[in-house]
Amino acid sequence: MVQNHQQNIRYKRSRFSTRLPADRLYTPAHFWIAEEEAGLWRVGFTRFATRMLGDLVELGLEVKPGDAVTVGQKIGWFEGFKAVADLYCVVAGEFAGQNPALDEDITLADADPYGNGWLYKVRGSPEPNSVDVHGYIEILDLTIDRMREQTGRGGNDE
Repeated sequence: MVQNHQQNIRYKRSRFSTRLPADRLYTPAHFWIAEEEAGLWRVGFTRFATRMLGDLVELGLEVKPGDAVTVGQKIGWFEGFKAVADLYCVVAGEFAGQNPALDEDITLADADPYGNGWLYKVRGSPEPNSVDVHGYIEILDLTIDRMREQTGRGGNDE
């Protein structure tokens, strides 16, 4: 089920639902990318990513403002309740900094992933594989269907 509502698109499939901001790009790795000003991009986890990770407990970035970064480059790590993983860059250009609010309250990444819970900024160009909100809905559908097949819960309950 997909419905437009004030620049957000409501998405629901299986046991997962969210509202996706329509003005963003999304990556197949479940990051969103929003242009803050010409060429400056803010990056965060999607609600789907935060659900799969569980509660985010720590984030560490290994790049500093002014460093050159490329798409796919490891720029740090994050620890969720369910996993510890590397953090990769989804914008090529110059690293512009991490979200200082996460140093004070890491739970913002879970509680407000599309707002105050953003991760980092880069001045440059977004990942070439990034898609608009409708492309991301297709990615979510495929991902959730694949997960259901793996757990033996096949079927489509849209």
